Amino acid sequence: MAQLKPNIASLDPVWTMIRREAEEVARDEPLMASLVHAGVLYHASLERALSYRIAQKLASSDMSELILREIADEAYAAEVNLGAAARADIMAVYERDPACHRYIQPLLFFKGYQALQCYRIGHWLWTSGRQDMAYFVQMRTSEVFGVDIHPNARVGQGILIDHAHSIVIGETAVVGDNVSMLHSVTLGGTGKEDGDRHPKIGNGVLIGAGAAVLGNISIGNCSRVAAGSVVLETVPPCKTVAGVPARIVGDGGCAEPSKLMDQMVLKGQI
Repeated sequence: MAQLKPNIASLDPVWTMIRREAEEVARDEPLMASLVHAGVLYHASLERALSYRIAQKLASSDMSELILREIADEAYAAEVNLGAAARADIMAVYERDPACHRYIQPLLFFKGYQALQCYRIGHWLWTSGRQDMAYFVQMRTSEVFGVDIHPNARVGQGILIDHAHSIVIGETAVVGDNVSMLHSVTLGGTGKEDGDRHPKIGNGVLIGAGAAVLGNISIGNCSRVAAGSVVLETVPPCKTVAGVPARIVGDGGCAEPSKLMDQMVLKGQI
């Protein structure tokens, strides 16, 4: 009986597309051939490419690229969900960011995606009992990308952090699946008490640029937080909030605001 070869593209379509696009880049822009060969084509999987990219970005005089790459490789080997989340995050960027035209762009160029994958390695270290190394990854991610996510925070899959400048997510924050946020978003605490003190963001939530969500409050599934808002109270599901302090100004606007990325609040609502 004939043996059927597996269809590699169907097994990992995201990685297949990235490799195909890398070949196109090397062909069309020869000056970038060495970058895409080292960063993509040399590697057998997205996980290995991410280990290389993360180590390359976070390396410093304090911690060599080789050590960081070994840590990332260990994380991806130990926790298969890290690779699944990395693929879901690429799809989120490709589908929701109009500036993203190819699957390879987040891996090579978008600091929001790269910083999120660094956080995921730091979170794995934290939950594995390696808090000091997790803090190092957090520190370097903040220094390199301007994105400060505490390694104990819990962040779901399919996340878009667009532009990703000055993002802060605190220690006890929780971010659900399929969330989109823009630059200068803060998920912070209030006061100096220890314990559970940061926001819980539901699935499908859109958080506009410059918004701050403060305290141990919840943003319900499929809600919108308008740009520049300061949210101090829990928001029910499927609502839009805006203002300082934020108040409910309408419904969420669609079934899943994070995917539509519509940040417009109707005139007269605020």
